[in-house]
Amino acid sequence: MTAFGLGVLSSLLATALVCALGWARASRPRWWAISLLARLTGTGVHRVYREQRLAEADLAEDLARARRVKVLTGRGNTLTRDVFAPLWSAGATRPVPVQLLLPDPDTCSGHWLRQRAEALSTTDPGVTEHLLRDQIGANIDYLDEVGRKRPNMELRLFDLPHSHRIVLTDQAAYLTFYSRHDHGRNSPCLYLRAPGLLYDVVSELFSAIWAGVPPRPGPPEID
Repeated sequence: MTAFGLGVLSSLLATALVCALGWARASRPRWWAISLLARLTGTGVHRVYREQRLAEADLAEDLARARRVKVLTGRGNTLTRDVFAPLWSAGATRPVPVQLLLPDPDTCSGHWLRQRAEALSTTDPGVTEHLLRDQIGANIDYLDEVGRKRPNMELRLFDLPHSHRIVLTDQAAYLTFYSRHDHGRNSPCLYLRAPGLLYDVVSELFSAIWAGVPPRPGPPEID
């Protein structure tokens, strides 16, 4: 994927966020107005969460109904927690194909990690580039272990700015624009329902990034 193409897509998504942030303080009773506006404009923005963490209960419900799941995220900590746990559970009765994109902690051009660490350290002094690399590496190890037991899950690593999180199902997308100096869990999140203009843009963005990074070799066998 070219830098120009990524820039165009990111600019379109950023414009949508600016338009939606005016609703960011809205509570559930006002979501009907956002949904009505989405239907009239075709954008597909049905909800706005002030913080990503406030979307977790709704996200868990959508994941439980999903026929496929695609995720692009920063550190990937959320993938090891309760919201995503049912996807990896040994008791899962309906395994679904999952595509995951995480940053490559070992890339030679790891300035994106450095930039993200420097931005976060202004409000969270415990965050360092080394810490981010270690956390991403630990989450990759976790997901590789999952991959040994769940062949329908594939993980690829990207080398791009850590600017947003995408959780995409066949029915909806959760799009978080990371606040520059705050963690993703505290950043605003848009709920985009399919079909819709922004859902399609997010889906195309994920597909373009996915196609632009090579598949990884399978997890190494453990003796």
